[in-house]
Amino acid sequence: MFNALISFLKLFRDIPAADEALITSATVYRTYKEGDYLFKADKICREMYFICKGILRIMVINEHGNEVTHFFLKENQLCTILNSFNNQLTAHESICAACDTEVMVFSKAALDKLYLQLPYLKPLIDQITQQFLLDKIELRNSYLGQDSTTRYKMFMMRQPEIALRVPLSDVASYLGITPQSLSRIRKNIR
Repeated sequence: MFNALISFLKLFRDIPAADEALITSATVYRTYKEGDYLFKADKICREMYFICKGILRIMVINEHGNEVTHFFLKENQLCTILNSFNNQLTAHESICAACDTEVMVFSKAALDKLYLQLPYLKPLIDQITQQFLLDKIELRNSYLGQDSTTRYKMFMMRQPEIALRVPLSDVASYLGITPQSLSRIRKNIR
């Protein structure tokens, strides 16, 4: 699992062997079952997760008490509630395992200590998270203005690995449609 994290970081820059050991020693390996919360809303997010295996979802509870999925994250991605993590603000979103998941976890304190020891790491993590945010916005914007059937077809084309691994209720929530409507759409396009 530690190798996956280092291999991921090496996609963006060379990591000296001595630094690899520092980085991996600053993380903790955890597993979560589908439906487990890694982080619950209304607190300050003090952890950043690197997904080794599985899918996480960022979600909120709306005014009607229903879960609304904002985004899915898969293997080889970093996940946190960024504004809360960086600025120590209370988060409105939660992070939940959309399927059985394995993650490497950086605590805020451990990551801040690493940033002091390895000055290149903060700009590297910032670059990765910024690019991910831009990709996320582009993906979400591609669904805007589309009808339910088109959104589902686009989702199946752009994120098939997620569609095959998470509950349909989460997919429906992400696409902004009811599970019943999603069931009808799936039946009609087969």
